[in-house]
This record gives sequence, structure tokens and C-alpha cells, in this order.
Amino acid sequence: MRQPIRTHKSLRKIRAKTPNSGTFLVFSAAICWGLSGGIAGLLIEEGWGPFLISFYRAAIGLIAFSSWLILAPAKSGLHKKKLWLWSLLAGLGVAGNFSFYFLSISESGVSIAATLMYCAPIFVYLLSFLLKLEKPTLLKFIGIGFVVVGVTLLTEVYKADGSNMNVLGILFGLLAGASLALFIFSFKYATRHGSPQSILSISFLVVLITLFVPSQPSSIIAALVSEQLPLLILLGVLGGGTSFILYLFGLRKTAPAIASVVALAEPISASLFGVVVLGEQLAIAQLTGIVIILVTVTLLSVASSRR
Repeated sequence: MRQPIRTHKSLRKIRAKTPNSGTFLVFSAAICWGLSGGIAGLLIEEGWGPFLISFYRAAIGLIAFSSWLILAPAKSGLHKKKLWLWSLLAGLGVAGNFSFYFLSISESGVSIAATLMYCAPIFVYLLSFLLKLEKPTLLKFIGIGFVVVGVTLLTEVYKADGSNMNVLGILFGLLAGASLALFIFSFKYATRHGSPQSILSISFLVVLITLFVPSQPSSIIAALVSEQLPLLILLGVLGGGTSFILYLFGLRKTAPAIASVVALAEPISASLFGVVVLGEQLAIAQLTGIVIILVTVTLLSVASSRR
């Protein structure tokens, strides 16, 4: 008996129900970023500084992106001044994001640092309001208010004695989010003038130049012969090169709204790593704050990407 011929409409329905490979790539990238935060926590416990860890993460990322650029040099845009300008700003954003994130981990732990950094879309909203790229609405301000409540619960700033509050850890975590927002804005405008691999190559070169002195050249050399070198390489492979490439290829096949939800895997996996592997402890109020932040930021990101 002959099977009925499927129409284009029915085929589209089947494809809609089929798991998207792009979603898997974005999810894999988010897991890589989450694990990189946990690995950084292990390295910090071994006595390595946040700037040095950031330097190695960027160095291995630069190797990956420059190799990609060599293999796919078309439409690089390297001859355009605006590409270099926006890539420079993106590089400063990456340098700040890496450094402040690891500084926050050293002060307050992986779980808190990862969640605070995930507030980056809020900074994107605020910057969009200032530049008049996004229209302020009551719903957006309510969302921002919920994030403030979540941060308050997470960091326990409401406690009178402030015994569990680490001001530096909170500040560094929020600065990591703000730096990520700078990277998002700069990368977006840079892609109008060249390819992602050329932008990331320039950006990560800027990171290396920026962090060379704070990382201390003697420490950089010492790390090359240390027992922790495999961990530093793993951190760079997961958090510096592979994750960015997976994410960019994943976005080509995934709706931004879905990608925003899937990106939740980063702070969740980082928090689990902190609790299970590093032995970090979180109170019920702090866990509530994490949930409020992640849900609110994700909903705002989904609404923005759909527009």
C-alpha cells in the first residue's frame, strides 16, 4: 500500500518537532562557559590569580579564533577601521568580563559570581535606554526591579550586620555583567563590518595585551611548567575557544528567544559545580534570589529577541 505524499506544510511541522542542532550547540556552549567558571574556582583555590587565569583563557581562545580566520578568511573586514574600533571595544569588554568574573569567584564563590554576571542583559537594557535604542516600558522596569530583588536576596545585603555579604565579590560580579554588556554591544556593531572570526581574533589579542602586565610575566612563565597547566589549557579550550565557536554556529540555526532560554545552562551548571565540587553553601533566600534573577532575565531576553 502506497504511503500518502506529505505536503510541505506537514514537513515543516515534522521539522518543528525535531530537536534543532543549533539548540544543542548553544546548550553545549553554555555548559562549557559554566564549567570554565568551576575550573577557575579550582585554579584560584590552588593559588593562581584571576588575571593570570583570564590571560590563559584568552590566549587559547586567540589560537582558536586566528586558526578559524586563516581557514575562512573571506569577508574578514580587516581593512576597515570601524571593524578595528568596535573589535577594540569588544576586547576591552572581554578583558573586563573575564577578569571581574574570576575576581568575583575569588571573593564570593562560583555560584554567586555566575548569577551576578548573568545580569548582563539588564545592563544592555539600561544602555539601550540611554542610547535610545530601546523604548522604556513599565514591564521592563518591573523586570529590572525583580532582578534587583533577586540580587538583594542572593547577596544578603538586607542583613543588618552584613556578616555574609562580600562587597567586593558583589561589585566584581556586577562589573563582569556590565563588561559582558559592552562586549555584546560592540560585537553586534562590529559584525556589520567583518566576520566573527576576525572580530574575535582582534578582541582576544586586545585581552592579552590588556592583561599581560596584571598577570605578571614571571607568573605566566611559571604556569607553563606547573602541575595546573592542564587545567589552564582545559579552561581555555572550554571557556575561550570552543564555547564561542559553538555559540556562534548555534545561533545561525536557533531563534534568539530559544537561545536565551538555553543559555540558562551556564549559570545553573556553574552553580552546581560550585555547590557539588567546591563545597559552596547557599541559604534558601540565596537560592530564591538565583531563581528570580535567572527567570526574570531570561523572560526579558526572550521578549527582546522576539522583537
